[in-house]
Amino acid sequence: MDATEAAGPGPGAGDPDFPAHHAPRCAGLADLDALVAGCRACPRLVAWREEVAEVKRAAFQDWEYWGRPVPGFGPPDAAVAVVGLAPAAHGGNRTGRMFTGDATGDFLFAALHEVGLASQPTSARPGDGLALRGVRLTSPVHCAPPANRPTPGERDACRPWLAAELDLLSPGLRAVVALGGFGWQALLPVLAEAGWRVPRPRPAFGHGAHVVLPATGDRRELHLLGSYHPSQRNTFTGRLTMPMLVDVLREAAAVGGLPVP
Repeated sequence: MDATEAAGPGPGAGDPDFPAHHAPRCAGLADLDALVAGCRACPRLVAWREEVAEVKRAAFQDWEYWGRPVPGFGPPDAAVAVVGLAPAAHGGNRTGRMFTGDATGDFLFAALHEVGLASQPTSARPGDGLALRGVRLTSPVHCAPPANRPTPGERDACRPWLAAELDLLSPGLRAVVALGGFGWQALLPVLAEAGWRVPRPRPAFGHGAHVVLPATGDRRELHLLGSYHPSQRNTFTGRLTMPMLVDVLREAAAVGGLPVP
């Protein structure tokens, strides 16, 4: 069964309105993840991710690439969400799991393990024994973009998936960590549309930024934290060090009510 059949009535997987129509109707994260994985709403991203999956990188010629949108990863009762940018062409686009199989993910999982949010410090592929504890990993754009740069239109087309994911997590969600300015800027309108009160002027991104969104209506208080993205450019230059990322994740875990080593 393809994504269109699974979604039932409404726009098909290749329709630009596919995310906006189907995401709010998902009853749970399993339904959401299945629909995300079948989405074909952005032609440029579809063409790129599938080309990468066919051509492959020399080091991964024996891999059968995932080559589809990459759903979020982590337990449905997570107290902390970590929001990045998009899957890497030869990372998540290859393995089918968020942040898995590239240097960025290696850095992130080592930090998560240090804070007690991941069962092991490395992540190679689904089924490698990794389990996340109290944290879910996701991104504003679920397809690998050329040059790691989604367009504003692609970000906005994908936004309903993130909005639905945060809504489904909301009963237990206490903190969101945005990795990089793109994730921060993508999150703010999603949080506002979801019913949290985002300050105006909107808070600026920065490493170590920490904004508390007050409880309102059926939304509980939410902590929004910022960290530089663990890209190789940032980690190789020392702009982001392991202790810097660990400190942000430890703070998120603490305000999320999770045990912190």
